[in-house]
Amino acid sequence: MKLPTRIILVDDHPIIRECIRFILNRNSDTTVIGEADNGKSAVRIVKKLKPDVVIMDIMLPILNGIEATRQILKLRPNTKIIALSAHFQKVFLKNMLSAGACGYVLKDSLYSELLPAISEVKKNKIYISRFLVEKFCILI
Repeated sequence: MKLPTRIILVDDHPIIRECIRFILNRNSDTTVIGEADNGKSAVRIVKKLKPDVVIMDIMLPILNGIEATRQILKLRPNTKIIALSAHFQKVFLKNMLSAGACGYVLKDSLYSELLPAISEVKKNKIYISRFLVEKFCILI
């Protein structure tokens, strides 16, 4: 039996975390094992719980998602980080990928885009929302 992918959600909006947790926990391939509402807490909880995947907002209080991603990957380089952001500008995508994130999903995507993103990053592939791929003519 395959173990579910262990996920930590990082977003400063409780309703976003609650909705994503609901979606992911009804799927047998994923389970949310922890949550954080700022980047500093995210680093601490990742160190403690050792998730497979972190779904990370970019604009976070205390420590932004870009810097939190860098710090997490220094501690746990095999952790996969997917940015989940409302920002569709290329600079945010570039900064998250440069920090080590391997996925970028827009918050205005359908929820059904999140599961393929998790699946792809678990296979050591890059996942970028279709809108961004088309907007910036990215080849992946």
